This record gives sequence, C-alpha cells and structure tokens, in this order.
Amino acid sequence: MKRTEWIRCPVCGGKTRDRIREDTVLKNYPLYCPKCKQEALIDVANLQITVITEPDTLDAEPMNV
Repeated sequence: MKRTEWIRCPVCGGKTRDRIREDTVLKNYPLYCPKCKQEALIDVANLQITVITEPDTLDAEPMNV
C-alpha cells in the first residue's frame, strides 16, 4: 500500500482537503486552505511540496497593444 499524507497549508500550517501519495506529481497546483482562506501555487513530487512564489499574472496591469 502506498503512503499518503494530507497537504498542509504553507501559510497557516492547517490541513487542507487534499491528500497526496508517494507517486503523486503536481505542477502549478492552486492549493486552497479552508482555514485561512488563502490560495498558494505548489509543486509536488515524491511527497515533497514546493511553494511557487512567482508574481500572479492576473494582478498585473493590462498591456496596451
């Protein structure tokens, strides 16, 4: 049986509603925390979670073409 873990929020440390297994691979996954009501982009591989801290393109000002 494969090992599973709950994904914890990188902001508050609370449990989210998502679980990962040893063979789970996620890229640019928008993780939402129901406790602190924040969203973070994460990458997951081999039960290792990495937070992506690049600026959000939706908050950028529109370009005039």
